[in-house]
Amino acid sequence: MSKLFAYSGREDFFPVYPNPKNSSLFLSLPHHVDVYFPPRKRSRMSSSIEFGGEGVVLKEDVSIEILPDECLFEIFRRLSGDKERRACAGVSKRWLMLMSNISCHDLISEDEMATKEIEDIEIESDGYLSRSLEGKKATDLTLAAISVGTASRGGLGKLVIRGNYLVSKVTDLGLGAISHRCQSLRVLSLWNLSSIGDEGLCEIAKVSHQLEKLDLCRCPAISDKAVVKIAMSCPKLTDISIESCAKIGNASLRAIGQFCPNLKSIMIKDCPLVGDEGIVSLLSLNTCVMNKVKLQALNVSDVSLAVIGHYGKAVTDAVLTDLKNVSEKGFWVMGNGQGLQNLKSLTISSCNGVTDMGIESIGKGSPNLKHLSLRKCSFLSDKGMVSFAKAVRSLECLQLEECHRITQLGFFGILLNYRKSLKTLSLINCLGIKDMNSELPISASSGSLRSLTIRNCYGFGNRNLALLGKLCPQLQNVDFGGLVGIDECGFLAWLQNCRSSLVKMDVSGCANLTDKVVSSIIERYGSTLEMLNLDGCSNITDASLTSIANNCPLLSDLDVSKCSITDSGIASLARAKQLSLQVFSVAGCSSVSNKCLADLIKLGETLVGLNIQHCNAISGSTVDLLVEKLWRCDILS
Repeated sequence: MSKLFAYSGREDFFPVYPNPKNSSLFLSLPHHVDVYFPPRKRSRMSSSIEFGGEGVVLKEDVSIEILPDECLFEIFRRLSGDKERRACAGVSKRWLMLMSNISCHDLISEDEMATKEIEDIEIESDGYLSRSLEGKKATDLTLAAISVGTASRGGLGKLVIRGNYLVSKVTDLGLGAISHRCQSLRVLSLWNLSSIGDEGLCEIAKVSHQLEKLDLCRCPAISDKAVVKIAMSCPKLTDISIESCAKIGNASLRAIGQFCPNLKSIMIKDCPLVGDEGIVSLLSLNTCVMNKVKLQALNVSDVSLAVIGHYGKAVTDAVLTDLKNVSEKGFWVMGNGQGLQNLKSLTISSCNGVTDMGIESIGKGSPNLKHLSLRKCSFLSDKGMVSFAKAVRSLECLQLEECHRITQLGFFGILLNYRKSLKTLSLINCLGIKDMNSELPISASSGSLRSLTIRNCYGFGNRNLALLGKLCPQLQNVDFGGLVGIDECGFLAWLQNCRSSLVKMDVSGCANLTDKVVSSIIERYGSTLEMLNLDGCSNITDASLTSIANNCPLLSDLDVSKCSITDSGIASLARAKQLSLQVFSVAGCSSVSNKCLADLIKLGETLVGLNIQHCNAISGSTVDLLVEKLWRCDILS
C-alpha cells in the first residue's frame, strides 16, 4: 500500500508475473496482475486510482491530503510499529499533529519493534526521559514531535518549557499532544507561557496521574480551574511552585491541601488572589509531611503566620519574604504556637513585622533551629538578637543583611553567646556597625566559628578586628570585603591572635591593605591558602605576587584586579615551580602589557579561567594569541 501511495502520476506501470506470496499486500486486483514500481525517490502522491471495466485509470492532481482527518487517524492507529509512526509524523505538520493526538490506548499494533535513540532526549537518574525547551524551540510542533518520539520508550517523564512571555508559541494544543502520549509524566515546569490556559493543563490532569512536581511561573491564563483539576487527579504530587500567576488563588490551595496528602514542599510567590483563606486551608489540611514552606509577596496577614506556628509540626524549612501586611503580632503568635519544634532553617526578608519581641518569640518556639537568615529587617535591634541567641543554643549558621539597627554590641553579643555551636556568621551591609570605643571583657573564645563574613560594614574598624581575633581564633574562611575603615595596624593585630589555618581569604575593596599585610598573611598561612582575593586593593604591588609565588603551593584562585602590579609580578608567578593556579584575574591592571604574553601562556598550562578585562595595555592581537594558545581556558577580555 505504501508503494502505491508513493505513485506521483509521472511514473510508468509495469505488469509483472504473478507473485502469490506478496499479492495480498497490494490492491485486490485479479490474481494474474501485480503492480511494480522501479526504485525511485519517494514523492508525494498527486494522483488517485479508479477501477473500471477497462482496468486501472489514473486521475491527475488528486492528493492523499483530500482524505479527512478521521480516515488518516484510523490508518495511523493501525500502524504496526514505532518506526512507521515516526516516519509518518515526519511527512507534514498535519500528519505530525494527527500522530501526536493518538494516545497509547488508541493504538492497534503487534509487538513493538526495537527503537533507536531519540534526539535531544536526556535520561534522568531515576530512569525516566527528560526534555527542556527554551525560547524559539518551545513550539506546539516540537511538543507534538516529542510526544510521538518518546511514546515507545515509556513516554516523557520530565518536561521543562521556558517560553518567551511576549511571543509564546506553545498553546493548549501542544500540552494536549503531550498528554495523549506521555501518561508517565512526573515533572512539569512551565515558565513565561502567556498562551497556555486551563484547557492544556486539564488535559495533563486527565492522564498524568504519576505527576510529582508542578512548577508554574508567569502563566497568566492558568486559573484555579486547572490547578484544582491537577490536585484532584495527581495524588502523588510532592512539590508545587506557583509564581506570578494572577488567576490562581485560594481555591487552588484548598484543593492542594485536600487532595495532595504526599505534598512535601510548597512555594507561592506574587499571586494576588492568594490570601489567608488559602494558606489556612493548605496548612490545616496537610500537617503530616509538608516540610518546606515558602511564601513571598502575598496579601496575607498575621492569621497565616499563626497557622504556620500551630500546624507546621512537620516543617523544617520556612521562607517568609516581602509580607507587607504581617505585623509584630504575627511573628509573636507564630513563635508561641509551639508547632515549630522541628524547624531547622528560617529565612525572613523584607518583613517590617520582625521586631525584638517577634524574633525572641520565634527563638523560644524553635529550639532546634540550625540556620537563620534575616534580611532588611528594619526594626530588629541588638536586644532582640541577643535574646534570640540565649533562647536558641544550637544555631550553626546566622546571616544578617541590611539590618541597620544591629550595632557592634549586638554583633559581639552574638559571638559571646555562641561559643560552641555557631560555625558560620555573615554580616552584610549593616550600617549600624561602628568601631568599639572600649574593651569588652572576654572570658573565653569561640572555638566553633570557622567561616566569617563582614562585608560592606563601613564602620567596622581596627579595634573591632583586633577583638575579633581574640574571640574567633579558629577561622578558616574569611571575607572582609569593603571594610574601608581597617588599615595595616588592624590587620596585623588580627593576625597576631589567629591560630587556625586560613583556606580562603577575601579582602577585596580594602583600600588600606598593604604589601606588608599580604606578606604577613602569606608567611603565616601560605601553606594552606587556596583562595585569595585582593580586588581593588590599589596599594598591592609586585612584592605581594613574589611572596605568593614562593610560598603558596595550594593556591588555585588569585584575584589582583585593579592592583598596582606590572608584567614583572606576573613573571614571578610564571617562574614559580610549585604554583598551580586555576583562576587568575588581573582585570583593570593598567600596567600589565603585551610583554607578559609568554608568562600568561606559561600560567595557562593549569588555568581554566583568566580575566584580563580593561587591561588597556594588552592589544587585541595579544588577546587573540592567548585565546589560540589557551584554548582550554575561559578568557574574559
